[in-house]
Amino acid sequence: MQNNFSIYNSLTRRKEKFEPLNPPFVGMYVCGPTVYSDAHLGHARPAIVFDLLYRYLLHLGYRVRYVRNITDVGHLQDEEADEGEDKIIRQAKKEKLEPMEVVQKYMNTYHRNMSQLNTLPPSIEPRATGHIIEQQEFIKKLLQSGFAYEANGSVYFDVVKYSEKYNYGKLSGRVLDELLQESRELEGREDKRSPFDFALWKKADPGHLMKWPSQWSEGYPGWHLECSTMSIKYLGEVFDIHGGGMDLMFPHHECEIAQSTAALGRESVRYWIHNNMITINGQKMARSLGNFITLDEVFSGSHPLLEQPYSPMTVRFFILQAHYRSTLDFSNEALKGAEKGLERLMKAAITLDRLKPSTDSTVNVDEIKTKCYEALDDDLNSPVLLAQLFEAVRLINSAREGTEKMTASDIAKMKELFSVFVKDILGLIDESAGRGNEKIVSGLMKLILDIRHEARQKKDFATSDKIREELSRLGITVRDLKDGAEWEFE
Repeated sequence: MQNNFSIYNSLTRRKEKFEPLNPPFVGMYVCGPTVYSDAHLGHARPAIVFDLLYRYLLHLGYRVRYVRNITDVGHLQDEEADEGEDKIIRQAKKEKLEPMEVVQKYMNTYHRNMSQLNTLPPSIEPRATGHIIEQQEFIKKLLQSGFAYEANGSVYFDVVKYSEKYNYGKLSGRVLDELLQESRELEGREDKRSPFDFALWKKADPGHLMKWPSQWSEGYPGWHLECSTMSIKYLGEVFDIHGGGMDLMFPHHECEIAQSTAALGRESVRYWIHNNMITINGQKMARSLGNFITLDEVFSGSHPLLEQPYSPMTVRFFILQAHYRSTLDFSNEALKGAEKGLERLMKAAITLDRLKPSTDSTVNVDEIKTKCYEALDDDLNSPVLLAQLFEAVRLINSAREGTEKMTASDIAKMKELFSVFVKDILGLIDESAGRGNEKIVSGLMKLILDIRHEARQKKDFATSDKIREELSRLGITVRDLKDGAEWEFE
């Protein structure tokens, strides 16, 4: 298959041509959510970014196994120090629920929100608690290789020993010696040989709500270990893509690289891909910072920072307007702009269905199509892709007004362009279909406009103007053309 697709590899810090290990098969692992709270705008970005990547790879003809995990144990409050209370257990105590009730509750919400955003479900969605045995086996490998040690029932990864042979910090650019100089000793680290050693298995306190038997202690797995174990189980010891938010580069993804390399003697991931953050007033949107807006609040408009509700497709369009590696700042103005842009795109598709073909042409649809592929092939450049699609919108509207000409072949090519790039790859769908049965509405509007046309022919302008005014009150705009009229929702 022809492939000109290049993607930015965070590990090498450059764009590289994408060449899968075993074409046409592609293995892709993306870090999913820790399900202890409602999904927010920050969760929408990686979901949509990697949905775009997944859709484009499928469109190019690859057979993609897309694995996105659910973290349901072991994600502690202090991620860098690898200390503190388990986030799910903390929420369970707060809501007076069983930890697995919390997991199920927020996993259900996450799935519902992802469906609303029109993201394709992953091929496999493993949960950390379903892979305890595999994680224990992974720990045994690390102990045997000498890169892990047991201390009082817990097992830790020896970062200093690892760095003597391998490059710890190669993904994030962190230098271990500098980290050690800047680190401060905190309570609870006395079992560790180094403050940057991280837990592979944590011995649980007697009252800990989630724990499993092991040869070391009753305890639970470390957060970083979960992703190494599950990615390798379902994609093999070496696989193509590992994705996630930029905030996961350190320590999470750095630790994954260290674990996998220490256990297998080689790195597992060929392309590391990271999306940038959604910010509010320049600060990362995160539950831990308390500045997040849940997706349900966005869709309902119920958050104090929101001036109105914004639909799921508006949010999707808002995220796709920015390149995935750039920051994206939240504002009502930006979301309103996205809403208008999406509406223009969807209206153009409707206009396209109503265009009457000309006998000659003044447009070049093939050129636009080529530029659309060039945009996606250049590191999934969705803003440039959208710019090309809006050039198509301009041509469609000009053809409607008679300043451009499109043949039947042009119209067919343009419909295919919208179907492939807007619907299949960008995953944008027309939400106006919820206003009623499109076929019935179109039929009724044709009848009304025919009656209005007859009134105009009879010079009964009072009736003609009344029909236009009443339709306007209903949110429908009528535009008179040389050979009839057309309508659209305002």
